[in-house]
Amino acid sequence: MRITLKECVWETIGDALVVVFDPREAITLDDPGGMVAALLGELARTPQTVDELSHALRGQGFEVSEADVATGVQGLDQLGLVEAAEERGLGDAAADERHFSTLTFFGSYADLQRSRAEYMRRLRRSHALVLGVGGGGSSVVQCLAGLGVGEMTLLDSDVVESRNFARQFLYRNEDLGRSKVVRAAEWVQQYDPAITVHPVERRVSTPDDLVDLLEGVDIVVGGLDGDPDANLWINEAAVSRGVPYVLGGVSRTMLVYSSVDPGRSPCLACDQFDVPDHEEESVAGASIRLAVRHRPSNPLIAPIAMQVGSLIAYEALRYLTGFEPPRAAGRRVVLDLRTGLTAEWHRFTENPDCTVCVRAPRPVSAP
Repeated sequence: MRITLKECVWETIGDALVVVFDPREAITLDDPGGMVAALLGELARTPQTVDELSHALRGQGFEVSEADVATGVQGLDQLGLVEAAEERGLGDAAADERHFSTLTFFGSYADLQRSRAEYMRRLRRSHALVLGVGGGGSSVVQCLAGLGVGEMTLLDSDVVESRNFARQFLYRNEDLGRSKVVRAAEWVQQYDPAITVHPVERRVSTPDDLVDLLEGVDIVVGGLDGDPDANLWINEAAVSRGVPYVLGGVSRTMLVYSSVDPGRSPCLACDQFDVPDHEEESVAGASIRLAVRHRPSNPLIAPIAMQVGSLIAYEALRYLTGFEPPRAAGRRVVLDLRTGLTAEWHRFTENPDCTVCVRAPRPVSAP
């Protein structure tokens, strides 16, 4: 393996070597003889194997063995400063240019075992089912397309209306009255012809309405308006197939998003099992009844729609690539508009007898 140094800078101060890769922190290493600085210099000059590095350092007067250099490289790897040179890109100049920023992002998480190119390949061969291409959903579509997700199935049953223009940027005035999902699919194809996209015009009223759409899907994202139980239907369909589900939305003054990792985290049904019966004559029961009956006008504006869409897409990125664990699995993340979008994290209630979770396939290791 040829090893290369990531984009970092360093400076020697006495016997210390100060290295900066992420501007938020400086790494200080003991380097009284200057050998670590020399090793960094060699790696910055050109990608090299451990054997080549050993020869180069001995040529500079350092008495080091190949084992010494291997130990030094391992230390740099643990600090996140090196990666495999051959895996910094996809090996195709046009693809590397198209995905330059995403590859650079993955460079922060790459090491000698996990490469930025492999993270990108996982994205390009992934298939996302996007439920709803309206407010937050249209932003999710744009984010996933920008990331380079290779295949998307888009589901919606609405048409474009002028009121959508306050927060949905997939659509134009000439699209008024057209199917949203057809227009969204056209946008994706025009944005990046390499992405395979399937528009589905359908209204979902039971979990069975989603079963045929889950074949070959790696993640379900978004949510559906209308029936208050819609997210529970999606949860049931996704969990039974072992497909992660990321959802989010906005109430009058709260932005909320969550995810379900089948077989690993509690699901939406778990979180409902101790909710008071909506028919009981109590304050809690009345609260549930009123929340279901309440149908406020949609307060979603562009900055908040883009915020919720980007949070959903970023959580989806965690599932699809494994660059880090999902952060919202089995949790409800609430960003309060009244306090400047400060976040609170609430764990789902765990239900060991959940009739939905018991249907989840045995989980396999994360990507």
